[in-house]
Amino acid sequence: MAERRTSPRRKFSFYMRVLDDDTQTILGHMVEVSAVGLQLETTMPLPLQKDYYLRLELTPDVANRPVMIFIARTKWCRMDEIEPNLYHVGFEIVEIMPDDRDIFMRIIAKFGQ
Repeated sequence: MAERRTSPRRKFSFYMRVLDDDTQTILGHMVEVSAVGLQLETTMPLPLQKDYYLRLELTPDVANRPVMIFIARTKWCRMDEIEPNLYHVGFEIVEIMPDDRDIFMRIIAKFGQ
């Protein structure tokens, strides 16, 4: 499959939970991140082309508030090759406030490898 990504992705070195803000359930945690999206490791497959209000729990070294919320759309979902009870889900950021974009970029700079 041809690579369609336009922004380089980075492995994520910090355990950061991501929640569905509508249901308050944990969707998974970030394993890769880029300026335009993120990849979650989850315990369940997620439907494609669905928009989610994602909630990131923030640390004091990246923001002066506990959470940020933005809209992201599922683009792909694959079962993990080694652990069949895990899934990797790619999200594209659809809508994010400018201040939250700044926080997201600080998160990438601090924890992306």
